Amino acid sequence: MTDGSRLEKAPDAFRTISEVSEALDVPQHVLRFWEAKFTQIKPLKRAGGRRYYRPDDIDLLKGIRALLYGEGLTIKGVQKVLREHGARHVAEVGRIGVKEAGARREGDKATDAGSTVGASAASFMPTVEQVNLSADQPSETLLAEQRERLENVLDELLNLREMLKRRPQFSRHKVSAAE
Repeated sequence: MTDGSRLEKAPDAFRTISEVSEALDVPQHVLRFWEAKFTQIKPLKRAGGRRYYRPDDIDLLKGIRALLYGEGLTIKGVQKVLREHGARHVAEVGRIGVKEAGARREGDKATDAGSTVGASAASFMPTVEQVNLSADQPSETLLAEQRERLENVLDELLNLREMLKRRPQFSRHKVSAAE
């Protein structure tokens, strides 16, 4: 095989991180970072830690890229979309685009509800402003989860404080080597 001729892989073949990086025009370290931030990204790992991405993984990465770079969402915003709409929806965004995926999703909702009237194509996706404002108006579930986490942290801090109080105090005077 010469440098100019490279065999094409089948569409359903697994891809290495370098191939995915090149296809998405995203550095490899960004893909690894996204893997840490989005638990839905689960490439197959072989000996030596080499990652192999399935076609569905690549679609999910394309969707995440479209939401981050194309729609201007933050990492937390994309995490929220994944939570509310699921990985399949974000992968569909990667395959067909944001507006088309939204229109399809709204069409499915209208069909499921037996209604012929669907919401606008963009209503499925929170805007940057909506995501940023959601912190000002969190859902009851989110508030309960945050409160529980904060109470756990407070309990841990109070326990640590008690442990520090019970610890024997050492003299603040330096002990010289001659003593």
